[in-house]
Amino acid sequence: MAAPEPWHGSPVPGRCAYFVERKKRFCKMIPAPGRRFCGEHGQQEVYFVQDINAGLKDVAEIPEETVPISSLSKEELKNLIIKVKKASNGLELHLKEQILSHQALQEALNDPKNGESAFKHLKQQASILGNMEKLHLLGPGRCFVEFGAGRGKLSHWVDVALQNVENVQFLLVERATTRFKVDGKHKRRDSVFERLQVDIQHLCLNKVPILETKKLPVVGIGKHLCGAATDLALRCLVESYTACCDGENEEPAPKRSRTDKKEVASNNSADNESNKEDCKPVAGIVIALCCHHKCDWTHYVGREFFKSVGLGPVEFHYFTRMSSWATCGMLEATTKAPTSEESEDQTNDTGGHEQTFIKTEGDSDTLQGILTVEERKEIGCLCKLLIDHGRIEYLQQRGYKAALQYYTESAVSLENVLLTAVPSPSVIPAPTT
Repeated sequence: MAAPEPWHGSPVPGRCAYFVERKKRFCKMIPAPGRRFCGEHGQQEVYFVQDINAGLKDVAEIPEETVPISSLSKEELKNLIIKVKKASNGLELHLKEQILSHQALQEALNDPKNGESAFKHLKQQASILGNMEKLHLLGPGRCFVEFGAGRGKLSHWVDVALQNVENVQFLLVERATTRFKVDGKHKRRDSVFERLQVDIQHLCLNKVPILETKKLPVVGIGKHLCGAATDLALRCLVESYTACCDGENEEPAPKRSRTDKKEVASNNSADNESNKEDCKPVAGIVIALCCHHKCDWTHYVGREFFKSVGLGPVEFHYFTRMSSWATCGMLEATTKAPTSEESEDQTNDTGGHEQTFIKTEGDSDTLQGILTVEERKEIGCLCKLLIDHGRIEYLQQRGYKAALQYYTESAVSLENVLLTAVPSPSVIPAPTT
């Protein structure tokens, strides 16, 4: 496929010639000798659509640079805490425990060779599969799309669970180059696995050839999908992909004479509604959430919820920072803070995002005399809950029955909340009698 042409003037000499529309500038990466484009922009696949899932396009809404929490006055910090508590008033503060398992992982879970880290990952994967089974998402005629796939272990276990099921496909989405992939371990010859090396922000599922051909209902899955990547994945599924599928199903009506129009008008209306209901391109979503401190207002899907409770981009920014209080206060922050690339690169399963602790801004003198460690943890949990509730409302408004639940113990993972969504019963056709 031909490389994209540069837009708007000329790039900096020696830099990539791809114009990044969202940033209104050319890419700053250095291409290989003799090439005009960097590795990411040199050969774009057909499913690459620039910023299709990015979200906010109104630059005026994006907040200006904000000062760190440690630079806020005690009064400003108290006002933020008041806003958190007020906005969370009325929300379900105690999530249901849905800690399940699945037979597909029993042999692996009982393997005495497992180290502690491997055992914890297996418990989480088993519970995710158990929750998928409870929602009737493990079955034939599905395309499972794993976002932030890394080595592809979650898809691997789904494949093991479906060893006697036909017509199943897997798409593993990962923007980073991945080592030690488990794709080659799949035992079923008829399993179809395809890797898409692309940022979720630019992924147009409707243009993926395997989905264009068979059009199977999609199940979106992810284990510890980091920060804004969750919002990009949700928009990819329920906006970009669903909208494309709905558009494809709207076929032009055949030409009829005037006498025919009145007779078929009511029938056509009923048929169109039935067709819309029958088209359910996304059968379900199951994502283990992670790294709320890396969420971004630009990509966040719950902006309307925040606005409805009197909050905006500035509060959102501080709440994402304060969300780390929920976990970072529980262990001493001795680990080096990861870079954005390191945190979102899930190419190894040795520790997981939940095992990495950053030194929070809440450790400064600003909090002394305002919050105890337990109070800080409580505020951090409220911030995470607010962010996640915005995602739930986003899904509910688009016809999904969505929920949050604890899918594993905090001793296994401090990031132990699972987001699930299936089409609401109201949009599923009632059985004919």
